[in-house]
Amino acid sequence: MVLVRETAAQDWQALRDIRLAALQDAPDAFASTYAQQAAFTEADWQDRISRGGTFLAYVPEVSASEPAGLAGGFLRPERPGTVALISMFVRPQARGRKVGEALIAAVAEWGRARQATTMDLWVTATNSPARLLYERCGFALTGERQPLPSNPAVIEVAMARPL
Repeated sequence: MVLVRETAAQDWQALRDIRLAALQDAPDAFASTYAQQAAFTEADWQDRISRGGTFLAYVPEVSASEPAGLAGGFLRPERPGTVALISMFVRPQARGRKVGEALIAAVAEWGRARQATTMDLWVTATNSPARLLYERCGFALTGERQPLPSNPAVIEVAMARPL
């Protein structure tokens, strides 16, 4: 069973810990770096939470207190009606337990509640497990490509799906 909930102010340390774990586990999968976000203060993490759209997933069989996964969403001002899926990460010990699917569903619901009709994301071109997850959840390649902001030698591809 996967439990997903939107973060609240008291979750800032859990959010920090899983985000930093994600950046260490997969440094070439995210637009920011461990060094950048390790320098964040409590106020920075609280600000991220206050904007909404950040979700933590828990798998009680893995750990009742430590989040198993993280995902965020934000509305794209340059693309009205689109919610971006960002910061997607599932701890290695929780993979294969539908955590990714549950997080994607939570961000999709968050976007629909804000009148979004499309969800999009960027994923590194070589991250086959993530791309397969996204395809299973209805995403398709859009044809857009760009260098990863944190490591321009890595290429990202865009994927999108209707909500």
